[in-house]
Amino acid sequence: MNPVNLPKCIIFDCDGILVDSEHITFSVLAKMSREVGVKLSEAELEANFLGKSLKSIIAFLEVETGQSLVEVFEPDFRKRTFARFKTDLKPVEGIIKLLNRLTVPVCVASSGPPHKIGMNLKLTGLDGYFGENTFSCYDLKRWKPDPAVFLHAAATMGYSPAECVVIEDSPTGVRGAVAGGFRTYGLARHGNEQLLTEAGAIVIQHLDELEGLLQQC
Repeated sequence: MNPVNLPKCIIFDCDGILVDSEHITFSVLAKMSREVGVKLSEAELEANFLGKSLKSIIAFLEVETGQSLVEVFEPDFRKRTFARFKTDLKPVEGIIKLLNRLTVPVCVASSGPPHKIGMNLKLTGLDGYFGENTFSCYDLKRWKPDPAVFLHAAATMGYSPAECVVIEDSPTGVRGAVAGGFRTYGLARHGNEQLLTEAGAIVIQHLDELEGLLQQC
């Protein structure tokens, strides 16, 4: 790669871009939703909540059930997903190859809590690529599609939005990055190309495509 042609910093979402966690997350959510009386499939949950905060999912379930779930649902969800992550979590296909070839600073901007980001990067062997350069919506108390986490990541890394690109996989995340003024690539999942395009992303089907695209920035 020729570093002259690259953006100065690349900001990665975590779930679905770095770690292949989404199928675990929505499998657990579907089971827990059924347990409180809301029958939604993994596909339905992903279509409606990919990239959105867990709090928004809990709020939806509370409306549907008329129950107060906030105190028990999140701790139980974290316990179940973390157990699955420890045995089933893998890096997203192509991410290690891409990270090994990049010559510019990289960081993570995720909707997940900081301890989850750190754990998942460590479990998949990706922690060494990012060090302390991980940023969470939980620290800011502002969630995507608010651009705050992307703007905070860029500023902390020492770059303007125009000098960075964001790699996302959800329309919610894409909208946040675009609102912050970032050139944004959207990794398509399960036929959501149109939604990513409408949100403002340059759509890709596989991370292998990024190397050539980044050289054109």
